[in-house]
Amino acid sequence: MSLSLYDTMAREKRSFEPRDPQRVTMYVCGPTVYNYSHIGNFRPVIVFDVLFRLLRERFGEDAVVYAANVTDVDDKINAKASAEGVPISEITERYLAAYNADMAALGALRPTLQPKVTQTMDAIVGMIGRLVDNGSAYAAQGHVLFNTQAYPDYGKLSRHPMDDMIAGARVDVAPYKQHPADFVLWKPSKPGEPVWESPWGQGRPGWHIECSAMIDEALGLPIDIHGGGVDLIFPHHENEMAQGLCAGHATEYSRYWVHNGFLNFGDEKMSKSLGNVALAHDLLTQAPGEVIRWALLVGHYRAPLEWTGDLLEQSRRSLDRLYRALADFGRETAGSAPAAPDAEAVSAVLDASGFTAALDDDINTPLAQSSLFALAGALRSAMTAKDWTEAALQAAALRKGGAVLGFLQADPEAWFQGAAGEDLKIRIEALIEARGAARKAKDFAEADRIRAELTALNVEVMDGPAGATWRIKEPG
Repeated sequence: MSLSLYDTMAREKRSFEPRDPQRVTMYVCGPTVYNYSHIGNFRPVIVFDVLFRLLRERFGEDAVVYAANVTDVDDKINAKASAEGVPISEITERYLAAYNADMAALGALRPTLQPKVTQTMDAIVGMIGRLVDNGSAYAAQGHVLFNTQAYPDYGKLSRHPMDDMIAGARVDVAPYKQHPADFVLWKPSKPGEPVWESPWGQGRPGWHIECSAMIDEALGLPIDIHGGGVDLIFPHHENEMAQGLCAGHATEYSRYWVHNGFLNFGDEKMSKSLGNVALAHDLLTQAPGEVIRWALLVGHYRAPLEWTGDLLEQSRRSLDRLYRALADFGRETAGSAPAAPDAEAVSAVLDASGFTAALDDDINTPLAQSSLFALAGALRSAMTAKDWTEAALQAAALRKGGAVLGFLQADPEAWFQGAAGEDLKIRIEALIEARGAARKAKDFAEADRIRAELTALNVEVMDGPAGATWRIKEPG
């Protein structure tokens, strides 16, 4: 079965066929860096990270070029810089570093490219110039606007009637517009805001043209996959495509348009403007990144996902179950580990579990997660039967499937010890060592007393061929 993706333009699943299998290109709209990003902002990050990993598996790591842009000039950035009395670069570099740190903590691979608006200004001005020259844009009172009437297919992606597009567009009602749906490509900067030179006067670009120019410069048009949240279909992606095609790419902008659903908090989309946000930066102090990542993938990416208080706890229990199977396998085979299974055999097990088919069917991560539980069950069955060769094969398949989704990256024993603070770890290790010494001296009463002390600390001790290991017990 080949990878299929739901294409927003076609309104159906389509088998994925890149223009060039040696250079598969994907672009996803990235952050506006003026504050810490909320967990809703990270849903597309994690969804498209899974797709990035999947494409690398299929076409090779070096064959996939993934660009996620950085918006580093914006009204909110300008306001924050003004409030702090610093250049906008100080704000954007601070929060881009925080964003990348949070992204790494959530297990997302760094995109191949992170183009910035401020570093793409020449390409932006150049694209606007081409649009003006061919009649697709016009200058008026220091602004340059895209002429929607010059593009007959405007609305093709979102399929909105023109009246709806006018009502929903992020455009100002201004007397110099030739049509109410026309939108800004270049605008004068306000006093105190950063400015760039252009043939139409000093100013800065509109939002939509930024992505069109960054895609053209970083990847080249057309691209294979354009991703982002469903809220970007209109006006952002609609306008992006119109600009890109009219600027000289008259046949195709993106071969596939892939959009993820909202992350909802209660009955509303999570949004800073609504004040109903949970910052990823804060959540990472409460739960491991893998747990948050699991929570973001429990629903199909195209469907809305409800963020509830129980979601992280349920996700932690799910990962504990998988890690526990790997930890038990490691403890049982300590000192006599079976030979590593053949890669083809591992792939065959993944295929047989349904894991591969789940991801090939429009990135069905909930079904793929279920397949990981099936692999963990097969691993336990093999261990019960003392079939260590089969157990090694199932364990390898479980780790491989986990890696494709960005899970099971930690040492299993360390995973369960992670809930203990550093001081508690030092105390537990000292008690484990003292218990070992008591057992060696055949002072079993002292060994039992120490074990009871460990139990009171909510620590489970497992004795194995390589010695004792420990973990924090699961909540009752």
